Amino acid sequence: MRKKAVFNGSPPTYLSCMPYEWSRHQNETRLEIWPYRSLPKLGFVIVISIATLLLALPAFALLGTIVLWSLMPFMAVAIAGLWFGLQKSYRDGEVLEELSITEDEITLTRHQPKKPVQSWSCNVYWATTHLHQDKGPVPDYVTLKGNGREVEIGAFLSKDERNKLYSELRGELAKVN
Repeated sequence: MRKKAVFNGSPPTYLSCMPYEWSRHQNETRLEIWPYRSLPKLGFVIVISIATLLLALPAFALLGTIVLWSLMPFMAVAIAGLWFGLQKSYRDGEVLEELSITEDEITLTRHQPKKPVQSWSCNVYWATTHLHQDKGPVPDYVTLKGNGREVEIGAFLSKDERNKLYSELRGELAKVN
């Protein structure tokens, strides 16, 4: 599960079931965006346990035979492959985007595993948000533009989540401007 950030102990202004969270702290509005996790850590344990049990059940009939010993390496490889595949999925999903909007500046910071932190900032007055319906790596691609650059935000979200994020982001920028 994702660790929730607490900004000065204040609860978020509004909550949703979206994989992002808005919060307000004095003169700053913050947004945290993370990829949706369909399999929590407890689910990981359950999936590995069930897979191990399902592979072990037919093996009980082979107890005491040489066939069991010849099948065990293949069963171990299957469980190890499932384990490493799920672990890689978790590592790839450790992306966090943080957007900070103040009266003067908007800053987007992207944290990714094993990659340097990427950051973009701009005067909030000149910042604009765009929804690219067909142009982009995903449908309804959301970008922020300003300071001579255009950066993506929330590309890992679903299409509906990006649309909702776009409308909320436009509203937040309109409040500041």
